[in-house]
Amino acid sequence: MRFVHCSDVHITADYFAQSFLRLGWRRWVALAELTVGGRARAYRRAPETLAAIARAAREHSADHFILSGDLTAYALDSEFQGARTALGELAEDRRRCTIIPGNHDVYTPGSHRSRRFERYFGHLLESDLPEHCREDGFPFVRLVGEGAAVVGLRSARVPPVPGISSGLIGPAQLEGLEAVAKDPRLAGRALLVVVHHAPLTHRGKADSRTHGLRDAEALCRLLPGPRHAVLHGHIHHRYHHPATAERPHIFGAGSSTMAGREGYWVIEVSDGQVLGGEKHVPQVPGGGCDTGPGRL
Repeated sequence: MRFVHCSDVHITADYFAQSFLRLGWRRWVALAELTVGGRARAYRRAPETLAAIARAAREHSADHFILSGDLTAYALDSEFQGARTALGELAEDRRRCTIIPGNHDVYTPGSHRSRRFERYFGHLLESDLPEHCREDGFPFVRLVGEGAAVVGLRSARVPPVPGISSGLIGPAQLEGLEAVAKDPRLAGRALLVVVHHAPLTHRGKADSRTHGLRDAEALCRLLPGPRHAVLHGHIHHRYHHPATAERPHIFGAGSSTMAGREGYWVIEVSDGQVLGGEKHVPQVPGGGCDTGPGRL
């Protein structure tokens, strides 16, 4: 079986065409990152790149497509709509597609209260095993073929202030995940657990308190060995830490649409085990990227 995994696509609106009053103070602060920090320029072609990754999923004959959060720059309606449009028909069918929110998708209290992410992608959060849902529909389970299941977790929380972007799964979801891992109906299936925040950085270390996944150790303890993989984003590096007896495979998808760092994983599963993955670069019209595997 084959899975395509991307993350942090950051579809970015023209913020200077928006009403500054409606943007709110959190997005005013973010304008420095967009302009001086170069984020708007880095994601100028994000819609085209995301569309190219969606096409590549079909070309790879992927059994399932996974996007582990941060679809938007700062959770505007137009950014969610841009992501939905770029994904096209792939995002219509939860049997083929799993998408979870990242911290940028709940950047403001208003975007969270209005369930903006769910308005565009809520149909992909329905669970095949709803008895294991614990917190607002998470964890949800997607059965893929006869040999795998994808499990979605929510670690993204509304930040108290811009710059604090740590994540928390929480005890309720972890208890639900433990029940999923022990469910006899899933015996013999590989479990691909999707969460936005990283259990480990690309250096194999815990992330900082203001940026990391606060219950990363608890997550990894529930998922030992090569039957399990955690697929995440948040950190804009693409890497793979192979499974050990104590923890799962960990795949960081990087920022899949960032100029100069475009890419995604193709992850292989066989006989109920995660075998590994290969990095690929999407072919973006006019962008000069190739479709083959490569070092990213």
